[in-house]
Amino acid sequence: MYKVWAYLIGFSFVILIFLFLFQVVLLNVFYERYKTNQLDDIADELFSREIPSYEYLEKIAYKNGMCISFYRDNKVDIVSNIYNKGCVAGEKLIVSEQFKKFIDGNKNEITFSVINPNLKNKTLVKAIKLGDNVVIFLNVSIEALDTAIILLKNQFLSLSLVIFCLSLVIGYFISKYITRPVVQMNNTAKEMAKGNYEVSFISDSDISEISELSNTLEHAKNELSKIDELRMDLMANVSHDLKTPLTMIKAYAEMTRDFSNQSKSKRDENLNVIISEADKLTLLVNDILELSKLQSNFNELNYEEFSLNKLINGIINRFDFLIKNEGYDISFNEEDLIVKADPKKLEQAIYNLINNAINYTSNKKIVINYTLKKQVARVNIIDFGKGIDKKEVPYIWDKYYHNEKKHKRNAYGTGLGLSIVKNIFESHGFKYGVNSKKGDGTTFYFEIAYINKIRK
Repeated sequence: MYKVWAYLIGFSFVILIFLFLFQVVLLNVFYERYKTNQLDDIADELFSREIPSYEYLEKIAYKNGMCISFYRDNKVDIVSNIYNKGCVAGEKLIVSEQFKKFIDGNKNEITFSVINPNLKNKTLVKAIKLGDNVVIFLNVSIEALDTAIILLKNQFLSLSLVIFCLSLVIGYFISKYITRPVVQMNNTAKEMAKGNYEVSFISDSDISEISELSNTLEHAKNELSKIDELRMDLMANVSHDLKTPLTMIKAYAEMTRDFSNQSKSKRDENLNVIISEADKLTLLVNDILELSKLQSNFNELNYEEFSLNKLINGIINRFDFLIKNEGYDISFNEEDLIVKADPKKLEQAIYNLINNAINYTSNKKIVINYTLKKQVARVNIIDFGKGIDKKEVPYIWDKYYHNEKKHKRNAYGTGLGLSIVKNIFESHGFKYGVNSKKGDGTTFYFEIAYINKIRK
C-alpha cells in the first residue's frame, strides 16, 4: 500500500516539475519563439503585397500587438505605435549602426533583438525591404510577460502546495482501495495455509484483475480442499489395506508356529493364506509405484501394432480361476482388430477395468464388446452391479474413491485400478468415460483407432 502511495505522490511531483519548467522557467523562450514565427508570417504577408497603406499597417499592429515603423528616403514616414513599450523604430533607432547596416546591406529581411533605448526593455525586431529605399520595421517587446511570470510563479507555488496535499490524501485512499482486497486475500491465504479450507477468497472489488485473481484463488482453494480430503482418504485406505493383510499374515504365522501338531494339510492351508496376503501386499505396492510413474510421466510409451482380441482374451484367461471356481462369466465374442498402442500399458488398463467389474457386478456376469465407427472402436466393459450415482461419476477416477462412505476391502485388486486406467488412457490420448445408472449396472469404455479388422 505504501509503495503504491509513494508512486502516486512521485507521479504528482513529476507533473508539477514539468508544469513549472514549461509554464514558468521556459515561458519567455516559448513566447519569443511564438513572436518570431508571428513576425515571419506578417513579413511573408507584406512581401506578397504592394507597398501597404498606413491604415493597413495600423490594422496589423493592433491585431498583433506590435509597433510598425515605415522608413523611406532616410526618414520615418509612418509609425504605427499601438503599444508604446514595444516601439523602438524612430529617429534614434534609424541612426543606430545595426539599422544602418541592414538598410545599406543586400539582405531583404533580418530578425534581431535590441534593448529599447527609452524603456530599457528587450524588443524583437523584424526588418524587411519593400522596393528601393522602403523598409518596414516590425517590433514587439518580449519582456512584457515579466509581471505575468512573477504572478504565475507565486500562483504556482500556492497551487503546488495544494496539489501536493491533495495527492497525499487522495493517493492514500486510492492505494488503500487498490491494495485492500489484496491484503484481505493475503490474510485469507495465510489462514488456508494453516489447513482452514472454510475461508473464502471472493472479493467485491470492481478492479477486473483483482476480481479475476480472487476467483482463481477460490478455485484453487476448492481444488486443494478436494486434494486434502483425498489425501486423508488415501492415507486411511492404504493404512487399512496394509494393516489387514499384515494382521492376517501375523495371525496365521503364529498359528503355524504355536500348533506344532497341526496336520500337513492344515499347515499348508495357513501358509497359503500367508502367501495370498503377501501377494496382495506386493500388488498394492506395485500399483502405488506404477501410478507414481504414470503421473510423473516417467514411463515412455512403446507403440506396437497388435491384435486387440488376442490381448483381451489373454487378460480373460488370467481370471480363469474365478471363472472355473467361483462361477464368473466373462463374455467376449467380437471380430479381431489390429490396433497400435503400448500393449503392456493397454493390457494393464483393460485388466483393471475387468477387475473393477468383477468387484462390483451383482450376478457374476461381465460383458465385453465393441462399437465400430469410422475406423474407431469403442471398447465397452459392462457389469451388472448397483451402478454409480450421477454426481459421483466425476470422482471415481480418483485414488481410492469409493461410492460408499465406509471403505471396504476390495475382493480383488487394490483400489488404485481406475486411477491407473485414467493415466494410461490420457497418456495415449484415448477418449474414455463411464455410463452408469443406479440399480442398472455400469459401462466403462475407451476409444481406440484400429488399423484393420480380421473377419472370422
